[in-house]
Amino acid sequence: MSTLLTTLQTRLKQRAAYLRTKAELENMPLEVAIDLDLYKPDAARIASEAVYGR
Repeated sequence: MSTLLTTLQTRLKQRAAYLRTKAELENMPLEVAIDLDLYKPDAARIASEAVYGR
């Protein structure tokens, strides 16, 4: 039971980190995105790779 709760807690933390990261990428000013060579519509993919490593 402890393993289940630990796994659930980890996944919830990852999901929260993913949502925060995605929101930050989507809301960054265009000039910053250009400087970082980021395409804003790729925010979901970039956030997923950053948080989940995929």
